[in-house]
Amino acid sequence: MNVIVSNASDRPIYEQIYTQIKGAILRGEAKEGELLPSIRALAKELRISVITTKRAFDDLERDGFISTVPGKGSFVAAKNKELIREEHLKGAEERIAAGVALARSGGISDEEIEEMFRLIMKGE
Repeated sequence: MNVIVSNASDRPIYEQIYTQIKGAILRGEAKEGELLPSIRALAKELRISVITTKRAFDDLERDGFISTVPGKGSFVAAKNKELIREEHLKGAEERIAAGVALARSGGISDEEIEEMFRLIMKGE
């Protein structure tokens, strides 16, 4: 798994790790049961603190994306279809809200926004 962190980002490093691993799981790039790099190995590879990496893994486990077996490592958890659906729904809602805000700031009426949405849904 290829994780890249940026010190120039406004997001904390643990959050960058969390987001990238979670994204790989949601996209199916990291398969159920797949062994993830160890916390220490990932920290060494990224040249960051083990504590930072551990926080990202703890958050991933808390949210049900990975499971950790003491002495064996961390694995991609069995996919919870409802959890994945909720993640996609949340992302879609955020993007739609941003699109509506952009359209309204440009003086586009709600009726025009609804028409655009209907056309997009039809694939036109």
